Amino acid sequence: MKRMIAILCVSSLIFVPSSPGEQGKKPGVDMRVPFTPLWQGDAPDAKGKEPADIPGVWVYPAKKPNGAAVVVCPGGGYGVLALDHEGVQIADWLNSHGITAVVVKYRLGPKYNHPTPLNDAQRAVRYVRFKADPKRVGVLGFSAGGHLASTVGTHFVLGAPGGNITIDSISTRPDFLVLMYPVITLTGPAAHVGSRNNLLGKNPDAKLVDSLCNHTQVTKDTPPTFLVHTTADTGVPPENSVLFYLALTKHKVPAEMHIYEKGRHGLGLALNAGDRDLPYASWPDRCVAWMKGRGFLDAAN
Repeated sequence: MKRMIAILCVSSLIFVPSSPGEQGKKPGVDMRVPFTPLWQGDAPDAKGKEPADIPGVWVYPAKKPNGAAVVVCPGGGYGVLALDHEGVQIADWLNSHGITAVVVKYRLGPKYNHPTPLNDAQRAVRYVRFKADPKRVGVLGFSAGGHLASTVGTHFVLGAPGGNITIDSISTRPDFLVLMYPVITLTGPAAHVGSRNNLLGKNPDAKLVDSLCNHTQVTKDTPPTFLVHTTADTGVPPENSVLFYLALTKHKVPAEMHIYEKGRHGLGLALNAGDRDLPYASWPDRCVAWMKGRGFLDAAN
């Protein structure tokens, strides 16, 4: 354990990315940083060798790192990835507060169903912990990426004690969650059917569906969580965040939720001219205050 701490507890987050490989001039892909596959060779359950079959991360180191890292899961209904406003822009915002951002490219439906996206996101958490400070790793997700983040936070695998430290032996439990207009339930009037179909297929087993209604999976060990939604969200109704928040408070898990009256689904940081004046645009400052208040942004020793 002492050896692990010596390796991982560093004042800045150190990553050794591979060559960009599959990258091209695609919308939302930031060419400032290289793409790093999460596995050497074929990823588990790979169904081909095309870019869509290769999960990985884009790592954005902070210029003045405080030792914290956040794994970012962009949304897109488990069918596409909103890599610009829910990935690149978020990485720049996190960097401005000393946080290293790790944007995940997870595999998508309908080609890849559960548990493949979860395996990819868990691998990203392990990757960060293997390279960085293991005590301050958060997961931030938007919309369907919020469902993935909440799945990571409620279906985690604890690390194996002692022995040789390998990436596969490291805990996947995040230290905190930030859920932005998240998909939480896959049943009932508040469910996002498109996300469910892409994640589970058209006729999934009812028990599997229930197990991924993540408000039902909250326990006392679920990480502290910050939630944001809007009442006007017709894409993913705010009841999703409310369900998760109530489950957190029931189990006495630290939680903070902000539901703004106005704002459509998928606003990200609300950087568009017509969105900047919305009260919703205050969420990044509130989120940073929450992270600071819980000690996640303390300067590294």
